[in-house]
Amino acid sequence: MSVLVDSPVTQPASSTRHGRGFWTVAATFLLAMAYSTVPAPLFPLYVAREGFSTFDITVVFAAFAIGVVVSLVLAGHLSDRVGRKTVLLPALGLEIVSALLFLTGTALPVLVVARVVNGLGVGMIAATATAYLHDLHAQHRPGASPRRFEIVSTAANIGGLGVGALVAGVLAQYAPAPLSTPYAVLAVLLVVAVIAVALTPETVDRRPAPYRPQRISADHGDRRGYLAAATGAVSSFAVFGVFTSVSPGFVAGELHHPSRTLAGLVVFTVFGGAALAQTVTGSLPLPVRRVVGLGGQAIGVLLVVAGMDATSFPLFLVGGAIAGVGAGVQFKASIGAVAAMAAPEKRGEALASLFFVAYAGLSVPSLAIGLATRYLAPTTVMTWFAGAMLVLLAGVAALSRRAR
Repeated sequence: MSVLVDSPVTQPASSTRHGRGFWTVAATFLLAMAYSTVPAPLFPLYVAREGFSTFDITVVFAAFAIGVVVSLVLAGHLSDRVGRKTVLLPALGLEIVSALLFLTGTALPVLVVARVVNGLGVGMIAATATAYLHDLHAQHRPGASPRRFEIVSTAANIGGLGVGALVAGVLAQYAPAPLSTPYAVLAVLLVVAVIAVALTPETVDRRPAPYRPQRISADHGDRRGYLAAATGAVSSFAVFGVFTSVSPGFVAGELHHPSRTLAGLVVFTVFGGAALAQTVTGSLPLPVRRVVGLGGQAIGVLLVVAGMDATSFPLFLVGGAIAGVGAGVQFKASIGAVAAMAAPEKRGEALASLFFVAYAGLSVPSLAIGLATRYLAPTTVMTWFAGAMLVLLAGVAALSRRAR
């Protein structure tokens, strides 16, 4: 879920305020992304209370992806013209509204609306916070390597997704009111983040211009290369989606571990592995990253199925970690490939298209798995998912070889 940005309009002097602002926005970014995975370890509790099916849970999860896509297209690019804080502060407000909705009830319509609002906020935050961090880093350390920005933005973005699930799982396991406490805690922290961001210096001069939604385009001179990148992105987000939506239920059911902490640990391991892998493989050539991504995803999903078949939580967890590493590297390779092939003035369109198809990969496989579990055993369904994933990864490999 990383976002590449072009160089913004910068102010001439660095300052201590920009340095503090960098870490303020980094913490806010991590917090906002963490909130988006709070429901993951709680889904089995909703099932127990409301009698939801696995398909119902995946519908709630898919609502988040719909919100993200709509937000990315309609508002993800606006901060370049209207200012970072002008977009970031309302987006954080949407996250707080989403948390309050979760606190009002556990009925399915409430959860769906809360997740759509959550997705709308995240779609605005992901692009804006990444660009804001880039600005603040450049103004605090003019001429410095962007390495610090890249590491921190990756840790806040992908790492935050893992942290949220783990914190929510621990709170649900040991704190009172497990379906309320995680949202209440995150809502309070988000309010603090709003105040902190409001005090952070703006980095973009407003440029009035007619509003246009972000254009979506897949024609960037190398159709096979773009198709390979898009297919790789779909496979990566399919892994993220499955582990965020249905894996906590599998841990409680098929693996007989009802602990919310363990459910959160699984999600944390997947996203933590992805964040770490993106950081340490950033300097590798694109073909090498593609191979690492393909291999990690293939081995990981096979180990996940083996863990479910053997009722082995450690094997399931190791499989999740390896799949997360592969998915993280694969998606990073897809972003790098698209950014390299697109003309600078078309890069926003190209990346918007990539995220559009990636979020389809986030939701569609999860919905399919949720629907299939109505008729087949979860282990059987995951075996079919692994087979489909291997076919998809083989397609990515073939397309990558033929791309220019």
